[in-house]
Amino acid sequence: EYEGDRNSEGERHGFGKARLPNGDTYEGEYECGLRSGQGTYRFKNGALYTGNYLQNKKHGKGVFFYPDGSKYAGDWANDLREGFGEYLYPNGDTYTGEWANNQRHGQGTYVYKDTGSKYVGSWVNGIQDGPGELIHLNHRYQGRFLNGKPLGRGKFIFDIGCEQRGEYIQTVQVKEIEKEDEDEEEPPLPLDPKWKVLQISKITPWSPDDEDPLIPREAGTVTEE
Repeated sequence: EYEGDRNSEGERHGFGKARLPNGDTYEGEYECGLRSGQGTYRFKNGALYTGNYLQNKKHGKGVFFYPDGSKYAGDWANDLREGFGEYLYPNGDTYTGEWANNQRHGQGTYVYKDTGSKYVGSWVNGIQDGPGELIHLNHRYQGRFLNGKPLGRGKFIFDIGCEQRGEYIQTVQVKEIEKEDEDEEEPPLPLDPKWKVLQISKITPWSPDDEDPLIPREAGTVTEE
């Protein structure tokens, strides 16, 4: 069902309103039969997109309201979040920064609503990865992250005027092997990295280039009782 402008060949062209067979609706600009330009698309499930289209795909600037209450406002390319944008999550958390292939990717800031803490730094495929800073109420951590966790050299900075340099070291956990299971070798289980203090001093400037390149290290194993 369509109501609107058409070109000489009868294609939807210009401004129009359409109801799709699945119950979705679109109101906006068309070009040669395809959604192109500014428009608003309402999904039957309650989601809504308003912004730019190019050949039936979200492309350019746009805002998407999701059924779960989350919202994305920013750049799109070929129907994917791509470029710079802000995402409001259902729990109130927010991410503002770069996107690629629908995921947080590049430089960005994630704010945790419940605690007020925030992460400012590098992201890879939706996960904290690379140089970053984790900022809390009265202290902050500066260092490198890998797979969402701090790993390698870094430092804690406290508002009282001092800093604690050290490194997060990856540890692993292995189970004791019973005799009947000696032939079944299980890989060690990774644990959260452990913080090792190296120095406490007054506050000094820091940048990711000051630290050694991130080389994950194992600090032995922990045996499960």
